[in-house]
This record gives sequence, C-alpha cells and structure tokens, in this order.
Amino acid sequence: MEEGNGDVQIQPTKTKKGGWHAAIFIIIMEAAEQFANIGLGSNLILYLNKALNEPLTEAAKNRNTWVGVSSIFPLLGGFIADSYLGRFKTIIIASLIYLLGMILLTLSVSIVKNKKLFFTALYILSVGDGGHKPCVQTFAADQFAEDTIQERDAKRSFFNWWYLAIVIGSVFAVFVIGYLMDNVSWAIGLLVLASILAIALVVFLLGMKRYTKESPKGSPITSIVRVFVAAFRKWRVKDSRGPDSYWYGYDHDSFHHSQSPQPIQTLAHTKQYRFLDKAMIIDEHDASRKIINPWRLCSMTQVEEVKLVIRLIPIWLSCLMFTVVQSQLGTFFTKQSSTLNRSIGQHFVIPSAALQGFVGIVILFAVPIYDKVFVPFARKITGHHSGITVLQRIGVGLFLSIFTMIVSALVETKRVSVAKNHNIVDNNHSKEIIIPMSIWWMLPQYAILGISDAFTIVGLQELFYDQMPDAMRSLGAAAYLSIVGVGSFVSNGIISVVVEITSKVGGKWLGSDLNKAHLNYFYWVLAMLSALNLCVYLWIAKGFVYKKRHVVETSKVEYNT
Repeated sequence: MEEGNGDVQIQPTKTKKGGWHAAIFIIIMEAAEQFANIGLGSNLILYLNKALNEPLTEAAKNRNTWVGVSSIFPLLGGFIADSYLGRFKTIIIASLIYLLGMILLTLSVSIVKNKKLFFTALYILSVGDGGHKPCVQTFAADQFAEDTIQERDAKRSFFNWWYLAIVIGSVFAVFVIGYLMDNVSWAIGLLVLASILAIALVVFLLGMKRYTKESPKGSPITSIVRVFVAAFRKWRVKDSRGPDSYWYGYDHDSFHHSQSPQPIQTLAHTKQYRFLDKAMIIDEHDASRKIINPWRLCSMTQVEEVKLVIRLIPIWLSCLMFTVVQSQLGTFFTKQSSTLNRSIGQHFVIPSAALQGFVGIVILFAVPIYDKVFVPFARKITGHHSGITVLQRIGVGLFLSIFTMIVSALVETKRVSVAKNHNIVDNNHSKEIIIPMSIWWMLPQYAILGISDAFTIVGLQELFYDQMPDAMRSLGAAAYLSIVGVGSFVSNGIISVVVEITSKVGGKWLGSDLNKAHLNYFYWVLAMLSALNLCVYLWIAKGFVYKKRHVVETSKVEYNT
C-alpha cells in the first residue's frame, strides 16, 4: 500500500519469492562450479609436475599461488557486487568469464598446446571465480528472510546443506574428472568441465523469476572510511552525556522527526573500540546544522558496523593456519598417494587425486549428522539454539586439524620405512617406483581433514555472513574465501623457508623424490604451528562480541536543532 497526495493505491499481490524453491537453482549452479574448480585443482599439481616437467616444490608453489589468487579476487568481486552491480548481475558476468577461461584452458592442452595460454587461462578462471564465489552463497542465503524463528532456523540449516552440495560436486569431480585426466586425456576432462559450467548457467537463469534480489547499497568502504574520519575529527570531543548524545540515525537527511515517528532497529552499542564512538556524538557544531555532514556525524549502526568488521579481522588471521593444513590436500598428499599401490584388482588403478574425494564422502556423512543429530543433542545440554556457538564450531575444526598433521606425519614415516625395507630409497629411479604399501593407509588423515572441514569451513561461512554488516555480505563471503587464498601463500612461504633452511643443514625435507626427503618432519612442523595457532584462536574467541540488535523509539530521542 502506498500513500501519496491523499490517494491510496493498492498494489497487486506478488508471488512470494525466495525460499528453498529459489535457492535450489543457485545451489545447483554452485555444485557445478565446485565440480569444475575441484576437478581442475585436484589434478593440477600432477599436470604441472609431469606434463609440464616442473619440479615438485615449484609445482606445489604454482598450484598454491593459483589457489591464492583465486581466493583473493573475491574481495574485488564482492566489492563490485555490494557497491555497483548487485549479486545477481555479478554472478552472470563472472560465470561467463569463468566459462571463457575453461574453454581457453581446454584449447591450451589440446589444439593449441601452449604453456603461456595455459597459465593465462588459469588466471582468467581466477577472475571469474572472484566474481562468482563471494556472490553465489550470499545470493542463495538472501533467499531466506529472518522475520520468524522458522525462517532463521531455515537459514542456519541452509549453510550446512549448502556446503553439502559443494561437497557432492567435489566428490564427483575428484572421481570422474580424475579418472578422465588420468586414463583418457586432460583435454577430454576439461571439455566435460566446460560443458557442465554451460549447463549450470542455463539452470541458474531458469530460476530468474523466483529470486529475491537485493539492490547494491553503495560503497561499503566509503561508509567505513566516514566513521574513521568522523571519529578523528572529534577526537577532542568528550562523551559526557553517554547515549543521550548519540545519533541513532532515524533520519538520513536531518535531525527533524517525521510526523509519525516510528521505532527503528539499530545495532546495539558495544564497549569495544570506544574511540570510534566519537563519530556518533552530536556536538554543538552538529546540533547547529540542519543538514547532516556524513563525514562528521555517523549513526550508531554505522559505527557498530565498523566494529563488526574490526572484530572479524583477528578471527580471520587465526584461521590462516587451518588453510595451510588444507593446502596439503592438493599438493603433498596427492604426490604421496601417487607413490603408493593404488590398484584395485588387476585392471583398475585409483587416480592419485581420487582420495581427495574421500574427504568429500566424510563430509557427506558429517554434515547431516551434525545438523540432525549433534545439534539437537548439544542443544539439550547447552541450551543454545545451534547446539554450540559458531566460534566453538570453528575451534573444534582447528583442534582436529592438528591431528590431521600428526597422523599424516606417522603415515609418511611408515611409507618411507617400507621404501627402505624394499631397497627402493637407494635406487636411482626410486621416485618412479610404486611402493608396496596400500593407498588406504592414507585414509585416516583424509577422514580427519574432512571432519575438521565440516566444523571449521561451515562455521566460517556462517560467521562471515551473519556477523558482517548487511550491506557488506558479499564482501563477507569474499573475506572468508580470502582466508583460503592467503593461507595458500602462507603455505608457499613455509615451504620456501623449510627448503632454504634444511638445504643448508644436511638435506632438503622437501624434494622431487619423496623417498629421499623428510616430508614427515615438515608435517610435524605444521602440527606444532597448528597447536600454537589454536591457543591464539581460543584467546581471541574468548573476547569476541556477537552482533546484537535493539529497537529505539525515535519519538523519545530529542536533540536541540
């Protein structure tokens, strides 16, 4: 209903949009994108090492660099979506760029066969991924309102099932694409990926009329800068009246009340980072003006939104080590598996990257069990609606990641021991010899990694969606994704430091021939770093303040104008 010039116009009833019947189209698209991303990424190190003849450490670094860049580009994509294009348009444009990159990649290993084109296509994929990743999950979550308890519960459950869809795409990719690239050709494998992406884009467009679409709300960076500028300009102003001197932001243009003042919802005031509170104090200069200067006076919500962003930074930093552990999955874990007996029967050999699919299988079971069994059980004990808090969930995953590296180190010690017992280590071609040890020895480390993912990754997705300001949710998704990217660069740094130090004190821990290296020592270092990181995370999480909202009666707030 709209009111204007005394006339009342009745708007026609619109078909309800959003909900699961809209989100399913977006979930299908994300599963396809993950199918393509994992199908390529899980086999990339083997292509770089074998087809392009790159040394193992260089191949690992190149793979990590690509993952890192692909995970940092979402910061730009999220900014563009939140500020200018909106999530829907950004997804379409990014998907077309991603599809172009996959087509060029297919050409670079088949018709053209050019290394420069190969790497160019890889980073075109990174650009497309940068627009796709921060928007798709956020766009899907936007389909669920938060007006009722049922809707809020549906949104919380959505993050679990969203990650489950991602894992399904990943599992199929590891087995199907891994088999094609190992036994048929890379060209056929990439052609399948390009075809799946094209079909997924069509499916996404079929759901257009069902989607709830949020309009871009202007540059979130500008809003953050305004708060800092306003706080700096008032650094001498004293907060003598407390809440009575704060501006709650009920009117964007002036201090004057509307004729029928209504309660407004604002973020609750918090006591952290009090220096920013000066940005919302109405001093004599502000009170003497009829029009608000947004670079001198900000609302309580604007100030608290900046605090939300600042609070997430330490969490972001303390989760980098988790992604360092994760990065071993697509690098040294894969190379390890290529040295083991992967035969099933007389005619079938498991692709080296296929064990990564076992991580996905574990998650396929872990996520529903967490959602349907663990949460109701924990809720009875803790009284918390989610069973445990999202930060506790992340912490459990960080704890498990320590055991991932401990088990990995023990299995690698066993692998080298078997190689020595069979006189493989002293052979000049030892790196090409398959060790008589079953690949199934590596299952425990993959299983623990899968369980830790179900806790930490889903927890980070929920945290960065829920705790970011509403107008910055695409950037929030990008920030979560950038943990993976920066973690990959940190992994590269650790590899470089380890190689540099160990090459000077008696032999490289990391080399092309794993039988003559000391990969187990490297894993022990990662386990110790992960344990230290967990201690830092627990200290940070203890002081974290969650986002809260409250209602202010604007008719009760008076200012001298």
